[in-house]
Amino acid sequence: METKSINVLGYAGANKQFVVKTLNTDLRISQNKNYPELEGPNPYEYILAGFAGCINSLGQMVAAEQGIALKALQVEISGELNTLRYAGKPTKERAGFNRIEIVLKPTTTASLGVLQRWLSEVQSRSPVYDNLANATPVELSLFKEYNYG
Repeated sequence: METKSINVLGYAGANKQFVVKTLNTDLRISQNKNYPELEGPNPYEYILAGFAGCINSLGQMVAAEQGIALKALQVEISGELNTLRYAGKPTKERAGFNRIEIVLKPTTTASLGVLQRWLSEVQSRSPVYDNLANATPVELSLFKEYNYG
C-alpha cells in the first residue's frame, strides 16, 4: 500500500474567522451564523465541495482511461445534516450528515452501459467516497498552550 500524507493547519484569531492553510492556498471557513459578517462556506459545504471536486477529477481521469469523451461533467451533491445534535440538543441520533445524495450529469455520446461502468470505477476509486461511506479511524488530541512569564 502506498500512502501520502496530506496536512492542513487551521486557526482562528480574535476576529473569529477560521482560516485553513493548505499547501497552495488559504481557505476561509464561516464558523457559524452568530457572525454573519464572516463570509465563506461553512464546514459542511466544504465537505460537499471537496466530494464534488474529487468526483470531478476522478470522473475526468477515468473517462480518459476508458476512452470516454466527456464534453462536460456536472456534479450535484446535497446532504441532509442532523442539526439537532450539532446544536447540542439531546438526541440519540449521530451528529453529521444523515445522508448524501450525488447526481452526475455527464455530457457525452457514450452509452448508458459504458457510463454505468465509468460510474462504478469512479465510486470505487474515490477516497472521499470511501471515507464517508466507511468508518475511518480518527485520532483527536488536545494540547494546552501555557504562557511562562
